Amino acid sequence: MHPHLFSPLRLRDVELRNRIAVSPMCQYSAEDGFPNDWHFIHLASRAVGGAGLVIAEATAVEARGRISPQDLGIWKDEQIGAHRKLARLIAEAGAVAGIQLAHAGRKASTYRPWEGRGPVPPGQGGWSPIVGPSPLPFAEGYQEPRELGHDGIEEVVHSFAQGARRAREAGYRLAEIHGAHGYLISSFLSPLANRRQDEYGGPLENRARLLERVVAAVRGEWPQELPLFVRISTTDWAEGGWTVEDSVALAARLADSGVDLIDCSSGGNRVVPVPAGAGYQTAAAAEIRRRTGMKTGAVGLIRSAHQADHIIRTGQADLVLLAREMLRNPYWALNAATELGVDVAWPPQYERAKP
Repeated sequence: MHPHLFSPLRLRDVELRNRIAVSPMCQYSAEDGFPNDWHFIHLASRAVGGAGLVIAEATAVEARGRISPQDLGIWKDEQIGAHRKLARLIAEAGAVAGIQLAHAGRKASTYRPWEGRGPVPPGQGGWSPIVGPSPLPFAEGYQEPRELGHDGIEEVVHSFAQGARRAREAGYRLAEIHGAHGYLISSFLSPLANRRQDEYGGPLENRARLLERVVAAVRGEWPQELPLFVRISTTDWAEGGWTVEDSVALAARLADSGVDLIDCSSGGNRVVPVPAGAGYQTAAAAEIRRRTGMKTGAVGLIRSAHQADHIIRTGQADLVLLAREMLRNPYWALNAATELGVDVAWPPQYERAKP
């Protein structure tokens, strides 16, 4: 029998109760990187709502690697306690607690969306320098990043490993490395942002070196029985940029590295028009899965229960990740089960409201 949206998904020693994941979504609501009541309520409510996996937002492994001053962080041991509470709340509601380990690179130190666009000046909580593969600003008006030297690259790799250690100690059961959306790892992968002439630039195998080193370092701290995802931008949507063919090649390179699933997003290395539409990134997830055998996750304008179920039933992906739809409706998964005619357990406190 082919899997469907409400089939369990086993990843190493972890089993998701269904194929529905809450995609990591920045809330820009932390102080000094610490999770607080907003994060506890926001993420736990989606677990109560029936998702199989709840992934905490992009969580910076270095303070300079935050997108905004209000991003979550896991760059120091003092943050472990609050993350432990967050992971516990998600697990107690029946979902697997995941975390996305991230570094914003040349897109760091920017305003949260409702306060403006572009860089936050150091006098207003921002910081400088920011870092990247090459001294190329993300866009007009953005800071010029400092090119990471070899010592800086070693620091970044170490920071990801230590972030994984802290995530393990906090009780998260799944980790995702953020290699998408033009942030640090993504900018190393993309020829649009990476103009280096050393062993981290040029051909794909060089541009992928930072990600591969981060994967190895994280796997060194992350228990073998727990799954590891990598989110990538499957295309830059720009001539001369990263392509789906590159993504297939990268997934094949990662197949034996301890990565369990490629989370397939797109864009972020250049401001370009994106042909966004229903499930517009799913074809890339299907292509990577078909050609490499790697498990994939589909994300991007997945809205309806039948659309999500179709993605799983037709083998386009092994997992669907929802973002905006989960903001609109924390109980999307429970409602999807009703729509699809699947009987799932509701929280006993809500059982009397079950259709």
